[in-house]
Amino acid sequence: MALLEGKRILVTGVLTESSIAFHVARLAQEEGATVVLTSFGRAAKITSAISRRLPDAAPVVELDAASQDDFDALAGRLREHIDGLDGVLHSIGFAPQPAFDFTAATWEDVAPALQISAYSLKPLVASCAPLMPGGGAVVGLTLDASVAWPGYDWMGVAKAAFEATNRYCAQSYGAAGIRCNLVAAGPISTTAAKSIPAFGRFAEWGQHAPLGWNQTDPTPAAKACVALLSDWFPATTGEIVHVDGGFHCTGG
Repeated sequence: MALLEGKRILVTGVLTESSIAFHVARLAQEEGATVVLTSFGRAAKITSAISRRLPDAAPVVELDAASQDDFDALAGRLREHIDGLDGVLHSIGFAPQPAFDFTAATWEDVAPALQISAYSLKPLVASCAPLMPGGGAVVGLTLDASVAWPGYDWMGVAKAAFEATNRYCAQSYGAAGIRCNLVAAGPISTTAAKSIPAFGRFAEWGQHAPLGWNQTDPTPAAKACVALLSDWFPATTGEIVHVDGGFHCTGG
């Protein structure tokens, strides 16, 4: 039996084929899952086009992570395509360019990063929980926020908040059988990553990772997400799984 046979999986954040989210959707389908994607605004057309490059074209529902109205409507929109959910991938992140200057950024610069990149996990889980009466899995994507990355600045702070939000989601939704875990991926050369001014500083990551690291290959991180979305981690929640070639365990 395939790893996700019969599972219904919601995947956010698919915008290009280079994204980890796209490869999670691809692998999930290959492992037997029915997949639904989210997008919003003008990006929805792009997501719909990219979805046709999956093994099976996936429907796309509207979800703006800055809109509580969209979160409130999400369950209804999903029910137009599936009768429930078994897993959710949170692959949502945004910070305006001024947020990548830690000392100069204002609250107006920082607030969107915290809302969209960190807080959004909570309303996503809350919106999907009614579709998961028998429990399920929520998996989010992070970059190890236990250290301060030069040039990552307030996005790094948002990721730290995101990791804390995941722990509280794990605590709050555990009684419903919903597991909440994160994958801390090494740097991947996606469109979103290229918007980070200091992303080039990660170029030598593979030289320090014991297993090496390929910034152009999102598959290892995607495989970890699919594994966490499966039934093979039934007693794991509030965890962060590092998929970074082992970089996090070295001294540089």
